[in-house]
Amino acid sequence: MAFKPFRTHLGQRLYDQICGTCWGEWLRYQQQLINHYALNVQDLDAKKFLLQNLERYLFESGASKG
Repeated sequence: MAFKPFRTHLGQRLYDQICGTCWGEWLRYQQQLINHYALNVQDLDAKKFLLQNLERYLFESGASKG
């Protein structure tokens, strides 16, 4: 990945462990979640939901994404 997506520990972890292609796949999946659940991305609960799904998608899927 060419950049840290967040200024947090999670952002550093993503930068260190996730490739750019996998990040792009997540962004497409994230958009599907936003559209399917009609999420308001400024809502705190929606942000939490997306971050939980980000971690599951990129780190808990059992497949190597980096």
